[in-house]
This record gives sequence, C-alpha cells and structure tokens, in this order.
Amino acid sequence: MSPGSFEERRAADWVELDRQITAVEKGKPEAGVDELPRRFREACADLALARHRMYPAQLIERLNTLVIRGYKLLYRSRKRGWEAALRFAVSGFPQAVRAEWRLFWLCNALFWVPFFVMMFSAKWDIDWIRAALGAEGMASMEQMYGGQEQQISHLRSEYGSNFMMFAFYIQNNVGIDFQIFAGGIVACLGTIFFLIYNGIHIGAAAGYVDYACNPESFWSFVAGHSSYELLGMVVAGMAGMRLGMGVLKPGRLPRGRAMAEAAKRALPLIYGAGVMTAMAAVVEGFWSAEPIDVQVKYAVGIAGWVLHVAYFLFVGRGARAA
Repeated sequence: MSPGSFEERRAADWVELDRQITAVEKGKPEAGVDELPRRFREACADLALARHRMYPAQLIERLNTLVIRGYKLLYRSRKRGWEAALRFAVSGFPQAVRAEWRLFWLCNALFWVPFFVMMFSAKWDIDWIRAALGAEGMASMEQMYGGQEQQISHLRSEYGSNFMMFAFYIQNNVGIDFQIFAGGIVACLGTIFFLIYNGIHIGAAAGYVDYACNPESFWSFVAGHSSYELLGMVVAGMAGMRLGMGVLKPGRLPRGRAMAEAAKRALPLIYGAGVMTAMAAVVEGFWSAEPIDVQVKYAVGIAGWVLHVAYFLFVGRGARAA
C-alpha cells in the first residue's frame, strides 16, 4: 500500500482522534469520548506500520505527535498520585470489599468464632487459655495489663518512645497481615490457619485479662486501634482467600493465568488492609498508651467501629455515576 493510499484510508480516523483529544484537553469532552482509547490504540498501530514501511517523515511525524498527545491524556492519572489515592479511598476500596462480600463474612467467621470461644472459655475452663498462651504469654499479659500505670511504665521501659512503639507495632501487624495474605497461595489453607490461629490467640489474651488482670487497662488500651487492626486482618484474609481461589477454581483459564487474574482482584484488598494496619499502628503508638480518661478511649473505639461499618456499607455507592 502506497503512503498516499494509507493516509487516505486512515485520515478520517486520525482527524476524529485529534478532535476528541483536543476536546478533552480543553475540559469539554464530547459524545463518543469513550471511543478514545480504541482510536488511540489504532493510531499506535498505524504509527508502527508507517515506521516499518518507512513512509515519509511528515506522515510519521503527524502520527507520532498524535500518539504522544493521546498517551499523555490517557496515562496522566498515573502522575496524580494523590488523586488516585483519594479515588481509591472513597470508591475503589469499599467497592472491592463489597464485591467480595462472601469472603468478607467467611473471613470474619474464621477469626471471630475462635476469638469469642476462647475469650468466654475463661468462665468455664481456664486450662484452654493456659494452653493457648503458655506460661510466658500469661506472665507478659500480667506484666502489661496489671493496671494503667503499670501498663504505661512497661511500654515506656520496653520501647522508650511513642515513635518506637509505632515502629514495633507496624512491623508486627504488617507481618501478621502478610502471613494471612501469603498463606492463600497454598490453596487458601494458610489464610484459614492464620485467621483461626490469631482468633484463638487474641481471644485467649482477652479472656485471660478478664480472668487474672485488670480488664479496664486492657480494653482501654485496645479500644482505639481495634477496628483498624482487626478489620485490616480480616481484609488481608479476604485477599489471601481470593488468591487461593485462583489455585482451587481456575475455571477454563490455565492455572497461572487464573492466579494472575485472582491477584488483580486481591490487590485493592491488600492495599486497603495495609493502610488500615498502618493507621492501627499510628493509633496504637501515639494514642492507646497515653494517660487519657478511659471513657474517652472507649468513645473513640466505638466511633472507630461505627465509622468502619458505615464506610464499608455506604461509601463508594454510585461512584461510577458521579
């Protein structure tokens, strides 16, 4: 095909692409703007073909300029990190959680059922909690949660500053979430194990505090960050389960491709879980151990749970239309 025939055949599409790009650049997109990505890909193919066939430089330059303008327009969102983060927070993350509602309730059950069973077992048979915590774990709970002043003194002597507490908690919590998420690759078994294990261990700690320590010291400490940390753990479990489903149920896709598709669906969940875990570490390091009235701490903790429920239920609905 001669350069003239090629240009004559494709020129109308180039003109239309140029018109759509110009309209969007001016902030006045017109009808049919959803066709812009397709026209951009076609222009890229035309440019590659023109270069391969060594068409005149003027034609290649025209296509190259058009492709550069289209690329800047379509991929400029990658440079707007704050805009993308805000969009993720107000729509992408809660929508991803609601889209996986079955996994949400499953992971909640895997964590909360062992938690409450172990916590309430202290009233009937403390041996279960002793077996879960061990002598060292029980001694640690007594040392930290014997009372408010004892708790603050223990934390200050062990970590030295609020920032060091924050650093420790974010390392510890991220490590737990990563175990829960990465365990999903073993056909979901690792995720299931770590959710149940953490439910047993945390529930045993709560039960032992009510049995042998100062409950107010414990509950006032964990109230502020509990919603971020525990729900973040559940969301990390959802991401791990979604990853594992790519192994268990690849459908008609090759297993490797199915895992890649599952990872795409799990990605917003693990991003959100990471943010929640980081927020939990901030609260835990800079708020939870401060000598603040316990009623204030309880109020902040309740507000955190209410806001999380409202966030996952309502935020991001209708975002596509908006």
